[in-house]
Amino acid sequence: MAEADLTQQMLAIMSRNGWRITDQRRTLAHIFATTEGYLSPKDVYEQMRVKYPGVSFDTVYRNLRMLTEMGGLEQFYFLEGGLKFRRSCTHHHHHHLICMNCEKTLTFDFCPMEQSLKLPGDFKIVNHRFEVYGVCENCQKDPEAAQSLDA
Repeated sequence: MAEADLTQQMLAIMSRNGWRITDQRRTLAHIFATTEGYLSPKDVYEQMRVKYPGVSFDTVYRNLRMLTEMGGLEQFYFLEGGLKFRRSCTHHHHHHLICMNCEKTLTFDFCPMEQSLKLPGDFKIVNHRFEVYGVCENCQKDPEAAQSLDA
């Protein structure tokens, strides 16, 4: 999907959820539309400060959390890198394989929720996520990367 389409898709999510579309929010949408991988809140804050020197970290972080709740962003927690965000994959249901070294992400269509589950009590599932963390093929071939993950 083109960057402009991805930006518009995120702006539409904001609008559907009652957000006023400000220039700062357009910039936030553009940042994620033009970024393939993950961004930490600090990464986003630093990019926003280029155009808006007065923007606060709290404002950026709050917007990231709210966009996640709206479905515009997905959040992931990396052991070494902490909390990071990326634009949501909304075209079909899938899950992620995430390289712990380079953060490369592959999608796969297997869903463990399609298996028959025996849940305790009267538990009703309303949503789920499934991420598998490991080491991608390229990082397995890199001796330095493999050594750092073995430690």
